[in-house]
Amino acid sequence: MEQTLSIIKPDAVKKNVIGKIIDRFESNGLKIVAMKKLALDKATAGNFYAIHKDRPFFNDLVEFMISGPVVVMVLEGKNAVKKNRELMGDTDPKKATKGTIRADFAESIDANAVHGSDSLENAKNEIAFFFSQTEIK
Repeated sequence: MEQTLSIIKPDAVKKNVIGKIIDRFESNGLKIVAMKKLALDKATAGNFYAIHKDRPFFNDLVEFMISGPVVVMVLEGKNAVKKNRELMGDTDPKKATKGTIRADFAESIDANAVHGSDSLENAKNEIAFFFSQTEIK
């Protein structure tokens, strides 16, 4: 079984659609094996998205991610990384397939409701960033 990281971003938390998004994961064979709601500070958000630090959108991304609470989860299932990416839809909600999380709940390419690991290697690193092994059941 694969594991992947999912973050419900501040825009989706503010809209009170956490449960609806979680239902998408669970209804499609992904099990939540760890979850926490937290408020990221600037340093934590900056460290998490450090791969993008030289990109023009980095500062806006960090500011957005600290604008409100997030829900961070470890999802587990067969082909979890790929399944989660399919459920999320395109980064730009205007291009996302109807019925995907971003098509249904996101407002813009910046406020796009969810984050998901893009590879197994990144999933392992991202999970370790937010969770200790004792928190994953």
